[in-house]
Amino acid sequence: MTREPVVLGIETSCDETGVGIVRGRTLLANVIASSMDEHARYGGVVPEVAARAHLEAMNPTIEAALAEAGIGLDAVDAIAVTSGPGLAGALMVGVGAAKALAVATGRPLYAVNHLVGHVGADVLADEPLEYPTIALLVSGGHTSLLVVRDLVGDVELLGETIDDAAGEAFDKVARILGLPYPGGPQIDRVAAGGDPKAIHFPRGLMQPKDDAKHRYDFSFSGLKTAVARWVERAEDAGEEVPVADVAASFREAVVDVLLTKAFRASADFGIPRLLLGGGVVANARVREEAARRAGLAGVSLRIPPLSLCTDNGAMIAALGAQLIMAGHRPSELGFGADSTLPVTEIQVARS
Repeated sequence: MTREPVVLGIETSCDETGVGIVRGRTLLANVIASSMDEHARYGGVVPEVAARAHLEAMNPTIEAALAEAGIGLDAVDAIAVTSGPGLAGALMVGVGAAKALAVATGRPLYAVNHLVGHVGADVLADEPLEYPTIALLVSGGHTSLLVVRDLVGDVELLGETIDDAAGEAFDKVARILGLPYPGGPQIDRVAAGGDPKAIHFPRGLMQPKDDAKHRYDFSFSGLKTAVARWVERAEDAGEEVPVADVAASFREAVVDVLLTKAFRASADFGIPRLLLGGGVVANARVREEAARRAGLAGVSLRIPPLSLCTDNGAMIAALGAQLIMAGHRPSELGFGADSTLPVTEIQVARS
């Protein structure tokens, strides 16, 4: 294919049905149908509810994306879909829809990695992404630190969370503080009026003794527990819990751990480039502190637009387009949803 391919991407790894359309590196459409409100009553994502919501939203979201792009399905050159990682039932809906589209239209299908897709979102920016780069991906289900030497050929996992992901910790702490779901935006809002130095919460896996085994790994379970114990002690003493200070101090601990490890990797590998991705990157303090530290360290910082940080189909379409332009063959139709797909597997079941 000599011209830039038009790719339709489908993303259903969690609670957002995302359909995006790109032409090479140009974004044509990015439509997201979220089932977040349906999960709010449970205080977190319910896999079965998410899968049903994807099923109901799939066709309308595809139609909306085509309308936004101003094209018909016949103008699409290829289909790309998230094969994993994510919630198994949710992934199955997207994979099934993508296979049906591919078979019905005769278009090639590219099954791709959700986490690498977050890196792929940056190819839609005005300036090309330079390699190698360190990538920090932070979302409700994932906290991963990568070295990306080639988006479609060489991604190395440096570290990841060994318990709660950062986004999970935000949701759980929000619940402790009586804040609604989802926790990230709520804690960000409340923390704006608090003192981030009021309470020193622990920073997981940041001690010298952790370096040998967990230099680039993350742990937020202990931090979540520390917040719960602090709030319990205050309530048992009959004191009013300073919600804003607790939120700000908790947020500061998370941001400190995330960015210290990311900039440590940049220094260790001699790579003066850092890309942030994932829904937690929408957090104001993450972005502010990342920019400050990047300036001090002389590191080039890349953050995709907020609309491309959360789970979306455009990033999947962008990764699919990059695979096509690099000469990769389509995936075989026998692939399935893989909830634990390793980040090093960029494309699944290449024919």
